[in-house]
Amino acid sequence: MRNFFRYGGMDSRDYGVYISGQGTYDAPVKDVEFIQVPGRSGDLTISNNRFENIELTYPAFIYADFKTAISRFKEALLSVDGYQELEDSYAPDEYRRAIYTGDMKVDATNRNDAGEFDVTFNCDPRRFLKIGKLPVTMRSGGYIENPTKFDAKPLIRVTGYGTVVIGHVTITIASGFSYIDIDSEMLDCYSGTSNANSKVSFSDNDFPILPPGKTGVTYSGNVSNVVITPNWWRV
Repeated sequence: MRNFFRYGGMDSRDYGVYISGQGTYDAPVKDVEFIQVPGRSGDLTISNNRFENIELTYPAFIYADFKTAISRFKEALLSVDGYQELEDSYAPDEYRRAIYTGDMKVDATNRNDAGEFDVTFNCDPRRFLKIGKLPVTMRSGGYIENPTKFDAKPLIRVTGYGTVVIGHVTITIASGFSYIDIDSEMLDCYSGTSNANSKVSFSDNDFPILPPGKTGVTYSGNVSNVVITPNWWRV
């Protein structure tokens, strides 16, 4: 089997591009500060509770129609801006958020009928699970279970108004919209294109997260439905 990747709606196979993927298994670096204290052996550490971005390089190759294929492939990569979803055949149940910025160096054969090159993406350190993109409709008094070892930042759609409790966070929603999306990743609340932050308050000003294991969900008042897109991830 020849391995491939998809990025921003494009499939490398459509350009005759195939990859090897030894870099897909690298781990990101934890963002930790080390502080040296005079007279004290060993360093103090301060965790910033985040991972740094990671570079992912695919050694890639084209077997046939190289001149045309590499031109079309470069155009497709560089025509996309911002973070895009990146997935490959090595981990078909996952995707990354990545950006390609260029600087491709190509080693072609003398006859320009085949070639090798590296494709390097700058990636969010998280590897997101595709099952985490699936919305989960919650029952009041139910729970949602995080299968990973990392806190997830969900997207929560609340239909109606009232009180929603997710784990230790109580969310109070005022009337005004038929539904509100609460985005814990972006720290934002909205309804379609309308800003809804003034309609939502949180206990301790905390947007809800989903820690490893089970998190309880309850709601009351005029809330008729709660749907959670969990955004599970691992490294």
